[in-house]
Amino acid sequence: MAGALGLTALGVLSACGRRPAQTDESGRVRLRVAAGGPTGALHGGFYQAVATGAYERRGLNVEILAGPSGADIPALLAASAVELAVGRDSFLPLRLIADRAPVKAVAAFLQKDPVVLLAHPGQELEDLTVLRGRRILMEPGDQTGFWTWLRARFDLTPDQAQTGAPEDNLKTFREDRQSVLIARLTDGAPSLIAREVGFQPLVLTPAEDGYPSYSGLVLAPNAFARDNAQALRDFIAASVEGWRDYVHGDGAKGDALIRRAHPDLPQRVLDAARASLRAQAMVDGGDAALYGLGAMTPERWQAFAEQTQDAYSVVPDWREAFTSQYLPSRG
Repeated sequence: MAGALGLTALGVLSACGRRPAQTDESGRVRLRVAAGGPTGALHGGFYQAVATGAYERRGLNVEILAGPSGADIPALLAASAVELAVGRDSFLPLRLIADRAPVKAVAAFLQKDPVVLLAHPGQELEDLTVLRGRRILMEPGDQTGFWTWLRARFDLTPDQAQTGAPEDNLKTFREDRQSVLIARLTDGAPSLIAREVGFQPLVLTPAEDGYPSYSGLVLAPNAFARDNAQALRDFIAASVEGWRDYVHGDGAKGDALIRRAHPDLPQRVLDAARASLRAQAMVDGGDAALYGLGAMTPERWQAFAEQTQDAYSVVPDWREAFTSQYLPSRG
């Protein structure tokens, strides 16, 4: 994977000349944002900002582009098919830096990674050290991401990882009482999983056990950020407004746009996800409680890079993976 990403990164490098943003017929700056996969609660604040006019009021015309699971964000940025992208976790910015791509995270709208581990009830599972010897069920994307942290942190073995499609993982999880399923709060877990498997699973939260990843990361090529600094600041400021409104206000307008882009997504999944965002203070807790929504700190990036250094083609310089200069509080 690292090699393929490296080739894409070279494409990003070749596109790093001047990149002034295009405008629409009304003079608004046009920003296309890659969702990085199917739309869901991970994108809720961005859709809320579209629906409530927060972007438009700042002179922006924002289009969120959904895609299949595992959509190639580096390729979209390299081809200038989008101006910005949303990253699921802190792995992607560091992989881009490891492969010499000039792209940075410019905001993190989820202060905790929504990944959770689900297990059968009736077991003594106090922390993640109980995972040793258990089968860990995951989708392929997790094997090169979250699993690399989990395996290294808790001395797990490669043969514990079992990748499969979501429906196959659910079947195995239902049948194997000792198995553990990787899921995400932004996908409606654990309530959605409970409906599928017929029992209420136990929930282990890696973010509470030392997993330092951000989520809901806004990624911007360095050249685009340099040449469109005000538009980027306006985008982040409007996104702050959208996320605050989506989590603590009436998220119905944002949900309507999400479901228009993803018609198969049940409203109950979005309702469960929004409830988790509030209950876990995923948007306005952590660094955001001190520095404002979207905030990131060097300490978190350094900790994540050091804990996941074996996941990259070369050890990345974590300082190059992010910048806070476009956040409203940093002006």
